[in-house]
Amino acid sequence: MTYLIYALAALFEIAGCFAFWAWLRLAKPVWWLVPGMVSLALFAWLLTLVPSDAAGRTFAAYGGIYIIAALLWLWLAESRVPDRWDIGGALVCLAGTAIILFAPRS
Repeated sequence: MTYLIYALAALFEIAGCFAFWAWLRLAKPVWWLVPGMVSLALFAWLLTLVPSDAAGRTFAAYGGIYIIAALLWLWLAESRVPDRWDIGGALVCLAGTAIILFAPRS
């Protein structure tokens, strides 16, 4: 369930940030900011649903999931295939995410 929450949060964060990118860099109309802000609010709300006793740990573990989602966005939305360095870096980040999420804690 945690990975599903993280995946949805990443989708909403990337979509929200892309709305701002599109407005500022791609000359899209200002109304693109409205769904962008809603999307970013949903992202923040979703992270509160992760079962964790510390917000910082939740955000740190989320970082690896976000990187994977950003590379998927690069590939699927921007039609740019991630290269071996993108993939290798993402795998290193996912290993860090797994350590943060699943480390035995007292």
